[in-house]
Amino acid sequence: MSAYRDGDKVVVMVPSRLSKAEEEQWIATILERLAERERRRRPSDADLESRARELSRRYLDGRADPVSVRWVANQRTRWGSCTPDDGTIRLSTRLRGMPAWVVDYVLVHELAHLLIPGHGADFWELVGNYPKADRARGYLEGVAAAAHLPLEADAPAEPGPAEDLHRGDDLHHVDGLHPGGEYPREAAG
Repeated sequence: MSAYRDGDKVVVMVPSRLSKAEEEQWIATILERLAERERRRRPSDADLESRARELSRRYLDGRADPVSVRWVANQRTRWGSCTPDDGTIRLSTRLRGMPAWVVDYVLVHELAHLLIPGHGADFWELVGNYPKADRARGYLEGVAAAAHLPLEADAPAEPGPAEDLHRGDDLHHVDGLHPGGEYPREAAG
C-alpha cells in the first residue's frame, strides 16, 4: 500500500483483495500519513521560527534571538538571508522539501549572522557547532550544480572579512552567489 502525488491528484495503491470497507479505511490512513509527511517537509513560517529558536538553544547557547523567521519566494541566488539590524531571517522556498538537516543548517547559518554579521573564523566556528554543517553545505552545492548554477564554496579555506563576501549589503546568501551572479573572488578549484 502506498500513495504519491501526481500533479494535483493523490494516487493511492491498495491490494484488490480488500473489501470496500477495508479499502476506505486504508485510504484514509494512507492519506493522513501523506499529509503528515508533507507537513513535516513543508513547515509553515511558525514552524520555521520555532525550529530556529530550538536550533539557537541547541547550537548557539540560545544567544541568537530572531524577531522573525519566514519563507520567501523572491530569493533566486540565495538559500537564506539575514538582516542583523532588525533580527529577520528569510529562507528561500527552494529549500522546501529538502531534508530537515539541510534546512536546519541554513537556519543555523543565518542565526549565527545575528551574532556575527561577517564570515570570519569566529562565524564559521559558531556554524561548526551544527554537526551536519559540512554535509549540508555539500548537499546544497550538489543541488546548485544539478541546477547548472555557477558554484563557489560558501566556506572559504581561509575565512576572510565580511566585505570579501558582501558588497556592503546586509543580506546573506548561503550558496555563494551575489545578486546578478557576481562573485567576490575566484572560486577555489
